[in-house]
Amino acid sequence: MGEAREDSVVDLRLDRAHSARIYDWFLGGRTNFAADREAGAQVLAVFPSAGEAARMNRAFVHRAARHLAREGLDQFLDIGTGIPTSPNLHETVQEVLPAARIVYTDNDPIVLAHAAALLRGRPEGRTAYVEADVTDPGSVLRSPELLGTLDLRRPVALTLNALLHFITDDGRDRAHAVVERLKAALPSGSALVVTHGTSDFSPPEAGRIMDIYARAGTPLQLRSKAEFARFFDGWELVEPGITLAHRWRPDAPGAPGEEDRPTAAEAICYAGIARKP
Repeated sequence: MGEAREDSVVDLRLDRAHSARIYDWFLGGRTNFAADREAGAQVLAVFPSAGEAARMNRAFVHRAARHLAREGLDQFLDIGTGIPTSPNLHETVQEVLPAARIVYTDNDPIVLAHAAALLRGRPEGRTAYVEADVTDPGSVLRSPELLGTLDLRRPVALTLNALLHFITDDGRDRAHAVVERLKAALPSGSALVVTHGTSDFSPPEAGRIMDIYARAGTPLQLRSKAEFARFFDGWELVEPGITLAHRWRPDAPGAPGEEDRPTAAEAICYAGIARKP
């Protein structure tokens, strides 16, 4: 177990909207403020199913975690953790494997302020929190908290959920380079779990969403299915491959006539899992 740092003043910048708090608001959480709710309301005005899309993404995260835990993966590295919302990843994984070890990583001062909630795992297992920036993968992989919790000689499930669309390429293909660096550090048998927003199904609305996030100070880059697929290059996709988040092995099939609900335009999020050969 570990403890959140309390030895420094954290500037939460509550007067500015923040993507983590907007997401928290979409999920019905309480760690959000007026600026976040205003930006979230602007998103809802152009994309009314934003809250549903956020919930579908989170439901996929839980299904993916349970699937990999049942496959025997007992080490997870969750980058871009976001504001803790129970059940958190370690709770889902440790329901299957109580001795599992989970490392959370984020560079968001809001997440740091709430990190203690991420460290309350099963006594048989272990959880840790790393304050680091995913755009500097080495800072994540070299962190004492990670190296003291995970054994990188054994398979690790790397989860990057609703994160990579906040890494804009700026002409340098930064997001794919970051993922390749992380993938290279993991051994055979490891897994990669990714969800990512796309503009494939509703380009006009997607463009307006990107404008809202840009004005809030958090640039957003939605990617096509082909661009999303590149994150898994060299690894073997788990069935059903790349799909919309709510269609990846749903817990229960839709009722007759509801197979296409929600629509792709309402879901807006691709998901996939791959294993390293």
